[in-house]
Amino acid sequence: MKVGGSLACTPRVTSYAPRCALLAGLVAALLAASAAGAAFAADNLLNKNAPEFAIRDLDGRTVNLAAFRGKVVLLNFWATWCAPCQVEMPVFAAWQRQYAPRGFQVIGISMDDDPAPARHLVERLKLNYPVAMGDERLGARYGGVLGLPLTFLIDRNGVVRARFQGETDVKVIEIRVRALLAQPRPQEKSHAR
Repeated sequence: MKVGGSLACTPRVTSYAPRCALLAGLVAALLAASAAGAAFAADNLLNKNAPEFAIRDLDGRTVNLAAFRGKVVLLNFWATWCAPCQVEMPVFAAWQRQYAPRGFQVIGISMDDDPAPARHLVERLKLNYPVAMGDERLGARYGGVLGLPLTFLIDRNGVVRARFQGETDVKVIEIRVRALLAQPRPQEKSHAR
């Protein structure tokens, strides 16, 4: 209906606004609950054995988490479209060079749908650690990968000791890496008796 030469909303049209706002609120609450549930599930991994996996890396070699028992493992979920991921990955490659002699291993898990862009980024960044393609099933085992980057630190005994979600100061991660590397290797404990 026109009022003074302009269009005016009828009461029926304006009655949808509260319904739309309620629906938008419900959707937002469900998404927040889902994200909170995934974060809770991922936090529940802390101080528990890391979920095992054996998958092929981009070069076709098997990456078996159990094979790295005795090492401190940085498990990093990332994607090519994730800018903070691309900032962290060269730092992780530097740590791989620096800390490998002390028993440190980085494993990258690309959450891209297609291995081609992941392979291109790995080559461009000259990553020196295994990178495999992840999927929803692997992500679910680690509490759901709803935001990237997502990084787990796993101690020499295969226990998850830290989780970092989203853009994180790499210095904070490195402090935790160094602390885990300072702990004796499992066989060193048995000799210390």
